[in-house]
Amino acid sequence: MKKSIAIFSPYVVPHLGGVEKYTENLKNQLIRRGYHVIIVSADYNHTQSYIEETKDCLMIQLPVYKIVSGRYPIPKHNRLQKELMTKLDLYPIEVIIVNTRFFLTSLVGAKYGKKHHIPVYLIEHGSQHLTVDNKFLDCCGAWYEHQLTKIIEKYVDYNYGVSQGACDWQKHFHIQSDGIWYNAINDFSKDITLEKNQNNQINILYAGRILKQKGIIELLDAFMMIVNDYTNVELTIAGDGNLLEEVKKEYVNKHIHFEGKLNFDELIPLYAQTDIFVYTPIWPEGLPTSILEAGLMGCAVIGSPQGGIKEIIYDKDTGLMINSTIELKEALIELIDSKDLRNQLAVNLQKKIKEDFIWDNTINKIIDDLHLIHEK
Repeated sequence: MKKSIAIFSPYVVPHLGGVEKYTENLKNQLIRRGYHVIIVSADYNHTQSYIEETKDCLMIQLPVYKIVSGRYPIPKHNRLQKELMTKLDLYPIEVIIVNTRFFLTSLVGAKYGKKHHIPVYLIEHGSQHLTVDNKFLDCCGAWYEHQLTKIIEKYVDYNYGVSQGACDWQKHFHIQSDGIWYNAINDFSKDITLEKNQNNQINILYAGRILKQKGIIELLDAFMMIVNDYTNVELTIAGDGNLLEEVKKEYVNKHIHFEGKLNFDELIPLYAQTDIFVYTPIWPEGLPTSILEAGLMGCAVIGSPQGGIKEIIYDKDTGLMINSTIELKEALIELIDSKDLRNQLAVNLQKKIKEDFIWDNTINKIIDDLHLIHEK
């Protein structure tokens, strides 16, 4: 029987999120390199289909309670969960990887690893405390995160981050990172025909969750400041979230298009047509996949200095970096007015992504680190 690697993640695709994309890519890369992969996650849609198995992958969805608008799954410690977890005993698991410290699915995986003497690797995806945009709840959440971190670290052998920012954030919890397993993407650019600047039209795109902390309000406000001066500019908002219906009602303009949640195959044509990609969160992040995808597809990118974004976007080199709505407005105008600047930033960013943020490189680093541990 093949060696197995078990990955614990709060949710998996098609649930939308950076951790989900990372887990999906990690799974596929490990399978390509001959490993059998087990994914243990939360049952997001209450499908009652708790186990799905193929030749190379076993998917297990634990029954959970969901709080904070479904963003936080709490495993049910019932007979069904125990039965599902015993399925893991049938496989020669070499390594357990848990995604993030603050999800209880990670604690389930870390405890299983400790009990069965399996090395546990924890991957940090964030660079700041989780927020629900409520000061009191955020304060309680930060306290809870610290307490949970103290518990889970008792069962974790090695800590990694998806960016240097994520590794630095681990120091906040007195954790010394063992290295970076960069968030990355597959190089799909060679198979796509770019269609930018058709009929002198400038396409601007945001792709991500429609949440306050993602900077979506600042983007819409900045766009409304300039839209009357440019008849050839279109803004597309792709994604879902708790602010979607609110912003659709408040920002009504023929040049703004809300597309809702799109899968990867639906996003690709948008990236191909996009001249300017905007992702300017006001809250720290790990390493946003959407910036990597947009940069690979030849988009000029505007970002904000949050978390791992600073490791991709260097102001005036691989993109433009902003700190306020006014600066975002000015950056949009600068890129709209200068095709040469858009092209140069896009070329530089695409080159950096192909050199540093492609999964072929990340998976080699991960496998090397796993092998080093086995040799000890």
